[in-house]
Amino acid sequence: MEFIELTLGSYIISHGYDNHNKEIIVQVPAKNFGKKLIAVSRIKSLSEKYILTDYVDGRWIYWEYKEDFEDVKKLLSK
Repeated sequence: MEFIELTLGSYIISHGYDNHNKEIIVQVPAKNFGKKLIAVSRIKSLSEKYILTDYVDGRWIYWEYKEDFEDVKKLLSK
């Protein structure tokens, strides 16, 4: 399994959708950023601010990351 190391901060957990098709989310603020290894196979998408990964029980998690967007793209293309 391949991993990348990123410096992650606050995150948003998506628990799915309610009966009105509204996304159920929980925002978790972090005081500091910290290093984390992420399995590349769990990554679903990348934006300039967040990396989206799958989570437990069908949930998704949006991690705020500190690195430069272009640098992360290069890590993922290796």
